[in-house]
Amino acid sequence: MTIKFGLIGGGVMGEALLSRLIARGIYQSSEVIVSEPLPSRLDFLQQQYGVAVTTDNSEVFTQAKEVVFLAVKPQVFSAIAQELADIDIINREQSPLIISILAGVSLSQLEAAFVQLPVIRAMPNTPATVGAGITAICSGAYTNTKHHQIAQQVFSAVGEVVEVSEGLMDAVTGLSGSGPAYVALLVESLADGGVSAGLPRAIANQLALQTVLGTAKLLYETKMHPAELKDRVTSPGGTTIAGIAKLEQAGFRSALIEAVKAATERSQELGK
Repeated sequence: MTIKFGLIGGGVMGEALLSRLIARGIYQSSEVIVSEPLPSRLDFLQQQYGVAVTTDNSEVFTQAKEVVFLAVKPQVFSAIAQELADIDIINREQSPLIISILAGVSLSQLEAAFVQLPVIRAMPNTPATVGAGITAICSGAYTNTKHHQIAQQVFSAVGEVVEVSEGLMDAVTGLSGSGPAYVALLVESLADGGVSAGLPRAIANQLALQTVLGTAKLLYETKMHPAELKDRVTSPGGTTIAGIAKLEQAGFRSALIEAVKAATERSQELGK
């Protein structure tokens, strides 16, 4: 069977995507090839998912007909680009779509490495590993409607997809890319508050986690504005307003806003 999907980098995010693509039937195992430098990792991926494997990135690039997905560390991008530079792929009957999730590697850098090929830059986040992520994508100069559809289908396997201009990718990094750490800190802090108020640690952790999960699900499914939900929970002179007053006093909102801005600025610095 024809190889359609090539994955360069079989790490956590690469495997998360691979497993969902196969489980959903978007690609069959026989249509996928994966390159990875660690033989033990290759053996695992081959046995777990039944895909073809190789340590040669150029083999992925020459075999994949539809998509070549880059899921390696940004630091090794230059080496991989050099490795693939001599492959004549432009004159193939069908050039593959290059999808990159390399943080800080711009469309211009990708298009300089993969001349005249369709390129899409993407920023998924950690919840993608459990199929609950959100990915922002932006498209290069040689992409068309079909390429957009392919990218939407690929990333829909691990969550939701939004399309943004490349100028907003650093802001995406600051919000949804770094955001899981902010939420984890929130859950931990809520649990610590429960312990401070006398709850056993295990129960405090369970209460905090389910409260965050349930609230997010409620907002998502009802499309309710967060302010409306806050107002519904907050009764006059009650417990919730007392807690909110303390959060406002501590600068809770502004702290989160500044966190997103700081992460955005750091992303901009790293991309230079």
